[in-house]
Amino acid sequence: MDAVDRLSEAERWLKQALRDLDAAKSSLNGGYYEWACFQAQQAAEKALKALLHGLGVGVWGHSIVELLNVLKDKYNVDDLMTFARELDRHYIPTRYPNSFESGYPAIYYDAEVAERAIKAAEVILSWVREKLREIGLEN
Repeated sequence: MDAVDRLSEAERWLKQALRDLDAAKSSLNGGYYEWACFQAQQAAEKALKALLHGLGVGVWGHSIVELLNVLKDKYNVDDLMTFARELDRHYIPTRYPNSFESGYPAIYYDAEVAERAIKAAEVILSWVREKLREIGLEN
């Protein structure tokens, strides 16, 4: 993948990551806390994929912890791991009733959990944008 393709792909992933973060905030404001958590997870995942595409590294998967592990040889990601683990917990249970013994996802999530997830996503997005600037792919 040449530099133009890497830039284009990184930009596409970052733009969607930013939209997912906005959607998470809207879901929080609307009381859809489980969706806010899932959307925050998605924002961080897509932001990391933007950086990886910008670096010319192809990746697959949804785990933020695993995506950061791909980057750990190039960057110090230790400070992000707590945020990554927080967000990875929201990938499946936010969407599927059978993630819990009874009830459905909405009853297990509240504003506090959603706010933490959004904060975690914001930290990761900010870090990604800094790294994209360092490699000349973000203004």
